[in-house]
Amino acid sequence: MTDNPSNDQLTFQDPVTRFPDITPPKQDQPEPGLDQELVPQTDRGQHSYRGTGRLEGRKALITGADSGIGAAVAIAFAREGADVALSYLPAEEEDAQEIKSFIEGSGRRAILLPGDISDRDFCEELVERAVRELGGLDALVNNAGRQIAVEDIADLPDEQWTATFDTNIHAIYRISRAAVKHMPPGSTIVNTTSIQAYKPSPHLLDYASTKAAINNFTKGLGQMLASKGIRVNAVAPGPIWTPLQVSDGQPKDALPKFGKSTPLGRAGQPTELAPAFVFLTSPESSYVIGETLNVNGGTPSP
Repeated sequence: MTDNPSNDQLTFQDPVTRFPDITPPKQDQPEPGLDQELVPQTDRGQHSYRGTGRLEGRKALITGADSGIGAAVAIAFAREGADVALSYLPAEEEDAQEIKSFIEGSGRRAILLPGDISDRDFCEELVERAVRELGGLDALVNNAGRQIAVEDIADLPDEQWTATFDTNIHAIYRISRAAVKHMPPGSTIVNTTSIQAYKPSPHLLDYASTKAAINNFTKGLGQMLASKGIRVNAVAPGPIWTPLQVSDGQPKDALPKFGKSTPLGRAGQPTELAPAFVFLTSPESSYVIGETLNVNGGTPSP
């Protein structure tokens, strides 16, 4: 299940050079962006991730699962033995179909559930459809996010602030609330936060604020659900090369230098996040609750 042995996750590799040090050209895509139109292409583990059965028989719902980090997590979950329901915007259908083919090529089921999680009613509908199609639900990954760079607070409109919060934190609350009533003991919720929760960039004021809220929500919900045997944790990515960055997620002039300020000196690839989500979803992390696992190329974080 690997076309490139040098990227095999089980091979001893120097983290500085294991993945390429990319210098993305200036480019633009309309929000939300597509993986298939990104230059250079991302590595979502489609040719390198090898599972070891750690999620055998699990039933997972992943938001933002069509591209970037969510797609990498969906591929990894399938190769670890899980069936996966993919949540994504209808405009991302092309990417979602590609991830579906990778999952089915791994011998697992892929359920496509397009819709907008910023819509209150869709959050409830999404969970119910996932439960019905998967035959249950025992793993939730709240990954979808909205990121639009704005240089000055004077130019940050109410509409953008509200839309960012609706997608990034309100949806996590609504989807988690709907999911918990279906989740047996041993289930897991993993939320995607960000280095922006600790080191906010001035052009990402609304986005960074939601990511700090996700950290706190994770710790609070983790305590609330621990006695039910449901564990809640989070993963905090650093600069990861995804379509989010070119669909107004970064200033265009900043793209060629994206990720180069990390101690590793390069941006991360989505597949480098996937093992963290697998660990927090698997029974191997049974005593881990309310934790935020930083995967950021070495930037010191709390």
